[in-house]
Amino acid sequence: MTKKYFQISLLFVILILSNKIYSQSNSNKMEQNRIQAILTLDMENIPSNFQEILIKEKEVVEQWKAEGFLEHLFLRETKNGAVLIFKGIDEEKAKELMSTLPMYKLKKSVEYLNLIQQF
Repeated sequence: MTKKYFQISLLFVILILSNKIYSQSNSNKMEQNRIQAILTLDMENIPSNFQEILIKEKEVVEQWKAEGFLEHLFLRETKNGAVLIFKGIDEEKAKELMSTLPMYKLKKSVEYLNLIQQF
């Protein structure tokens, strides 16, 4: 009985350690990976309250930056959208967040790219 108990205990310890290593590995991958969201606005249908929407948009992205999952925000030179770089979240979460942006209702398109940071 002692030998069987030892084997079961050893198996249990191995399972716990392997799960911990797997969790850390996934956490590190999530931290290194980035999601790039490319938002293009429908500039032909901009509402008259666009400036108000812009103020609300700024508040939302500042909150994301403070919470740590928005790494960068680039405005497109053509002024018809933005590129957002998310970190520490997966594509589904990025899509969920993007859909809450005030500007999202004005979108012409949104493209998501999964990136792996090299350096």
